[in-house]
Amino acid sequence: MNEIFRTSTRWLRLGQFVKFCLVGGSGVVVHLTSFHLLANSGIGPEIHLAVSRESGVIAAYSGMNKSSYLQAIADYIRANARPPDKFSHQPRLYQLAKRLADGRPFDDDVLFAAVWMHDLGVFIGHRPEDPTALAGWDNIAYAMSETPGLLRSFGFPMGKIPAVVEVIRTHLPSSKPTSFEGALMRDADILEQLGAVGILRTVSKVGRDTRFIRFGDALTVLRRNLEQLPARLQLASARRLAEPRIQLLKAFLEAAEVEAGGTEW
Repeated sequence: MNEIFRTSTRWLRLGQFVKFCLVGGSGVVVHLTSFHLLANSGIGPEIHLAVSRESGVIAAYSGMNKSSYLQAIADYIRANARPPDKFSHQPRLYQLAKRLADGRPFDDDVLFAAVWMHDLGVFIGHRPEDPTALAGWDNIAYAMSETPGLLRSFGFPMGKIPAVVEVIRTHLPSSKPTSFEGALMRDADILEQLGAVGILRTVSKVGRDTRFIRFGDALTVLRRNLEQLPARLQLASARRLAEPRIQLLKAFLEAAEVEAGGTEW
């Protein structure tokens, strides 16, 4: 469980290693030694530090302006995304979701926060390690539960937090978004499961995810994605972007079948 602490120290810099203790809102004193700042906090009257009992400082930022709280969100996810390859999904998904807006207005704060926070429950250190517990784990419920407190600690606009949680709740292909931001994120997330990106993200799970024991398991999921996901896209912009991804995935699956020569994957 992560907790947020504050210090009035003014002279923290990017890359600096420091030693001191922080006093939390509950009065708990946490001694930190030789930790490494993950963001350029600048010089200001207050530095906010997101602290993990397991790994020390995981985000540092100052002030309450938009650039500060968005940077704090990104720093937090960068530090918590484990395995490390889990991190690239967020910045890629955010850019893709914005592209799908196709000129229509949307709340960038809500979209950014939802995109970056939605997979919190799949990271090592947040999800259960016990196989039985993991099999029944609801990573979306976890993200919905943890996100509000974290966003408040980052100085994110409190009035927008419910909208962020709602976008996270409805981001699966089987869900029906209740906002334009939700539709942007849901369709972008579907596109991330098609094409070259979808292939890489799926095949990388083989051997380290209990659902993917053999390559055949990955191929089964990719075939299901190809058959089911394109029809679930809501936005016209997403359907346009899906076409080359669909063709690439189809070609990959056909090649995999031909090259296997009838043998089992």
